[in-house]
Amino acid sequence: GTRPCPNKALGRPFKGNKHFQAGETDEAIDCYSKAIKVCKDKKVLAVIHRNRSACYLKKVRASDASKAIDVDAADIKALYRRCQALEKLGKLDMAFKDVQRCATLEPKNKTFLETLRRLGAEIQSKVSLKSTFSTDSRVQNMFDILLDEEMEKDKREKAANNLIVLSREDAGAERIFQNNGVPLLVNMIETGKPEMILAAVRTLSGMCTGHKARAMAIVHMVGVDKMCSIMAVDNEEIALATCNFFQCVNDSLTGGDAREYGKEEALVLDTSKDLKTILLSLLEMVASKKVSGHGRDQALNLLTKNVPRRHKNENNTRALFTIDHGLKKILKVCGQISELPDQLPMTENTQLIASMCLNKLYDDLKCDPERNNFRDICDDYVKSKIDPNNMDKTIHAINTISGLLQGPFDVGNALVGRQGIMEMMVALCGSEREVDQMVAVEALIHASSKMSRASFIITNGVSLLKDIYKKTKNERIKIRSLVGLCKLGSAGGDDYSLRQFAEGSTEKLAKQCRKWLCNPQIDTKTRKWAIEGLAYLTNDADVKDDFVEDEPALKAMFELAKSKDKTILYSVACTLINCANCYDKKEILPELIQLAKFSKQHVPEQHPKDKKDFIEKRVKRLLKAGVTSALAVMVKADNAILTDQTKEMLARVFLALSEDPRDRGIIVAQGGGKALIPLALEGTDLGKVKASHALAKIAAISNPEIAFPGERVYEVVRPLVSLLHTDRDGLQNFEALKGLTNLAGYSEKLRVKIVKEKALPEIENHMFEENDQIRQAATECMCNLVTCKQVQERYMEDGNDKLKLLVLLSGEDDDNLQIAAAGALAMITASQKKLCTKLTCVTTQWLEIMQRLCLHTNPKIQHRGLVIVYNMLNSEDSELAKKLIESELLEILSVIGKAEDNPKRQEPIDAARTCLVKALELGLIKPFTSPS
Repeated sequence: GTRPCPNKALGRPFKGNKHFQAGETDEAIDCYSKAIKVCKDKKVLAVIHRNRSACYLKKVRASDASKAIDVDAADIKALYRRCQALEKLGKLDMAFKDVQRCATLEPKNKTFLETLRRLGAEIQSKVSLKSTFSTDSRVQNMFDILLDEEMEKDKREKAANNLIVLSREDAGAERIFQNNGVPLLVNMIETGKPEMILAAVRTLSGMCTGHKARAMAIVHMVGVDKMCSIMAVDNEEIALATCNFFQCVNDSLTGGDAREYGKEEALVLDTSKDLKTILLSLLEMVASKKVSGHGRDQALNLLTKNVPRRHKNENNTRALFTIDHGLKKILKVCGQISELPDQLPMTENTQLIASMCLNKLYDDLKCDPERNNFRDICDDYVKSKIDPNNMDKTIHAINTISGLLQGPFDVGNALVGRQGIMEMMVALCGSEREVDQMVAVEALIHASSKMSRASFIITNGVSLLKDIYKKTKNERIKIRSLVGLCKLGSAGGDDYSLRQFAEGSTEKLAKQCRKWLCNPQIDTKTRKWAIEGLAYLTNDADVKDDFVEDEPALKAMFELAKSKDKTILYSVACTLINCANCYDKKEILPELIQLAKFSKQHVPEQHPKDKKDFIEKRVKRLLKAGVTSALAVMVKADNAILTDQTKEMLARVFLALSEDPRDRGIIVAQGGGKALIPLALEGTDLGKVKASHALAKIAAISNPEIAFPGERVYEVVRPLVSLLHTDRDGLQNFEALKGLTNLAGYSEKLRVKIVKEKALPEIENHMFEENDQIRQAATECMCNLVTCKQVQERYMEDGNDKLKLLVLLSGEDDDNLQIAAAGALAMITASQKKLCTKLTCVTTQWLEIMQRLCLHTNPKIQHRGLVIVYNMLNSEDSELAKKLIESELLEILSVIGKAEDNPKRQEPIDAARTCLVKALELGLIKPFTSPS
């Protein structure tokens, strides 16, 4: 038709606008619809579609807004209107995408941001809820019991446990969530009763595990501030449980869990904002006076664990952010001095945990500018605290340096080398106040190292400390200065010829340390330094020998190792390593000694008391004094303090203790089996191997149910299997096979676990081994595994020599090997009749081997051979049965079967008779046939 007048077309939307403003929606829609038909200008068209969409909002129709967007993709108003329409239609995920685009185009628009947040929250609850709150009587019942103050205690405890267990499986967590669980759990926390708080926090942890959407919803419902305030409570158990709750949330939000979410994932908001909020809140806790020592420890632990990169190729923005927003707070913790008023609440471990945290942050930095920035912040912090007119502030600065020396040593070392710092420390050593002297001496000790940048320490350290040691009347200062002397003087390791140093003899100093260690009048912190001294002095063999003879001193050290103060672990581990001589020894070649003597060089010599028989005696002494129970407690310490290096040291000690099979019973009785499992599963590679080896020694000769109670026994399998690899040494292969043999003999469930951990190919490899002991151990292990269906299937498969190997090993000239191989054949042919026929095809020597087994003088081997023959007769392969009876085997069976009963050989006699009865049944022999 004719082209309409543009003005008329444009007039309609203006009328439409008037109707719309007057609230006459239908009239407005009518005007806009007519205008759409005639308008050709794309921009104007987009405006009209958008206006009609606004009218339809009251009538809910989103297609106009979509058309407006098709026409002009950046039309924000249309996008937002479509978002509103979609929301009214209940299509929240689509609405969310629209408002997300709006917010991207106009990031400062408050309306868009508010809608984005609101829709996000709605979607999350929808995703998590899937349906509206349903009622579930069992869950309701648990909450009713828990929140009823009149209810008996044991009923409430049971309900709490049931709730925690339920939250640990996905379906259970969903049930709690759908039954209005989170607000009810918050109510439980509000009661302020420790047992209620614990149950609620543990349940929340379970609900957050491995479910991103649910974790986010819970964080928003409980609130990060609330989570922090629970962790800040002065109760170790609650702080630990809340720390675990934070960890579960973190793992779920960072995708640290392995679940697949499918479509839901796209609906979940970006987690970075929540993670940032959590990080800032934890940093806030670090230096807050309102936080208890336990809460501070856990906040620092969470930072240590989650801030550094997990893989070197990731970026380290979390560490850089933490350094910018929290480094000074962590330094403040390091500088606290408990003897002064108005300090942050701390536990015995807080400052060491803070040092470890600093170390992890510093290690996570990638380049010099980042490291320089870290150093500058530390430098500025220390400078800002030094004030000649305020001793308290100054010693805070010096203590901060001590904290750095125990963490990123280089950073602390550089500070000690700065102008004026060393002089300050020396001046403080001469102060009237004990606390000044203590802080200064401790800083001197931490700075006393071969790597020290402060030449002052190298030249004057010994004389300065000696001076303090002699002059002071204060035992606490005396012990500390002694440790510094030990540390500066322990250059020679266990080298006999470098013993004398500092003052008098090493033994004299050690005796003094042992005396302090046993004196309960001295505070724990100071007695801890006595162990630190022994950690250096026990490099000397005379000192170790005297120390293990002094049972009260050993017991005092073990008691301290079990105390709440975990800063002591490293020194105890060093001392034990020295006493049990389980460090890596340097090989000294005899030629080198001759050469060194000839050229008048210093010759490292081994002390006579470092020889094998002395070491064995020392190990027995340690066991008698209760070292295992101390180790079992030490292993449970927090990862921030129990570093991988310390774990390796503990693993070495365990391995030395379990050397003699007669001592393994004591180790098991004091919980050593259980304690080794975590050491075998995480730590340095060498540490894991050493712990696995000790586990193998224990598993080989203990009842697994006693050594590794409950489910623990299944965790032992993987470490043992890891020792079967060919790159491990022969002794490790052998003892791991022995351990697995013992486990495989215990239960089908353990056999299945061994197969699952891919042990079979390794065990089969070792059955080919040239070393007789390893080959025998592998065959024995296989013998205990063949009752397992998956193992039998491997023998049924074609195209391998597995069955042939067992038959040939049965024919070897080695009783123990034959017992194992023939035992495996007897069991496997009983379970799988087809293998009886297969056995005759794998080697032409089969019949000869069977006859030799049946004629063996060892009744155990003879019995196994006869059982295999019975299985072959019973295999439903009539040709095979006939072949056996036509061979010399019939004569052998008759001779054995007709012998008189003999208790020593009764098993083979009975087996031979059973074979003859079977041959009779099969009609292969006639009754009373006498051998020809």
